[in-house]
Amino acid sequence: MDHNVEIRNLALELSDLEVALFLCLAVHEHCRVETTDTNINDVAKELALICSITFGLTRVLVDCSSATTVDTFLTAISAPQPPKDHARPTRSRMPTESSSTSLSTHDLQTGKGRARSSKLPGQTSTIPNVIIAKNFNHVDDEIQRTLLELMRSKKLSLQAGTWEAPADFLFVPLIARTGGRDQPLLNPHLNDHLFISHYQDPEDSFVYLEEDNDWLSEGQASASSVIRKSDTKPSQSHPNIDRKVLDHVQQASDAVIVGADIIRYQQDIVVFLRLSRAVAGGISTRSNLHFKAFSRLLAVLHGLDFVTPSIVALAAKKVFRHRIVVARPEDDRSLQYGSDLAAVSKVLEYADPDTILEGVLTLEAPL
Repeated sequence: MDHNVEIRNLALELSDLEVALFLCLAVHEHCRVETTDTNINDVAKELALICSITFGLTRVLVDCSSATTVDTFLTAISAPQPPKDHARPTRSRMPTESSSTSLSTHDLQTGKGRARSSKLPGQTSTIPNVIIAKNFNHVDDEIQRTLLELMRSKKLSLQAGTWEAPADFLFVPLIARTGGRDQPLLNPHLNDHLFISHYQDPEDSFVYLEEDNDWLSEGQASASSVIRKSDTKPSQSHPNIDRKVLDHVQQASDAVIVGADIIRYQQDIVVFLRLSRAVAGGISTRSNLHFKAFSRLLAVLHGLDFVTPSIVALAAKKVFRHRIVVARPEDDRSLQYGSDLAAVSKVLEYADPDTILEGVLTLEAPL
């Protein structure tokens, strides 16, 4: 069987959250996950279970707030992880509250109940494979810049010693989407280093949490009876993905063919976003490179060895949505030439990343 077809069949067995992490891990990039405020706890637990069960990776879940300090954050991510043998529990027995791999309330607190690391100067501390940072947009800029350094170099040189991230390192800021302009933002440089963004709708199913409603929060458990269960509900055959599979996806994406007409279409999307009066920034060179790389990954995911216009459109939504900086009416350049602020405000009233992308993707696609 063709390798790309095998990857496509594998992807059909995964949930949307699993696919997002799957593609980011394949190319050693990082993922931003968004959901509603009422859904954020369940998404955090599901992400942690996906990392442990589907990918067999060590992970830590940090509950962030404006009170989180650099010390408490570093203490949280350096906490001892479950042994590797417990990272993939048997499918017939999910962890329980008394299990050594359970996600208790204690595990979800930022450093609460945990002793400060007794690491001596010069020692090296290993960071888990995956850091899931809930409400990370609420922490101060110093913590965000610290994580940016870790994302870029996989190493932190501190007075107490060196902190090193493993080869398979994934940072997942989990953010509650409110839709308001007053929502705390991520550091723009850190945000630009996030490969893609994924929105987990409250009506989307949970592959692992829905096996046992005891894992769901009270509100989500009551709604689970009306949520359409995923066709990929975990069983003995639910896939476990290792580095060998991830490396194959990366190699296959490098071999994907991108025609001249598709390259032109990608360039048109980038140019139109940069020229849109509703966009104040965010469409960087890095985002353009991520756009092209993610288009090739999506082609592999669909079992193809070439990129199509529909794949390009899907890639644009995943790569650019979290990067778009929506323009403020008072900054519109037309005001310098006599435009009325009230009229400009009316034009930009409904501008948000989704409507901006929808407008740009009305560009004529190549046949």
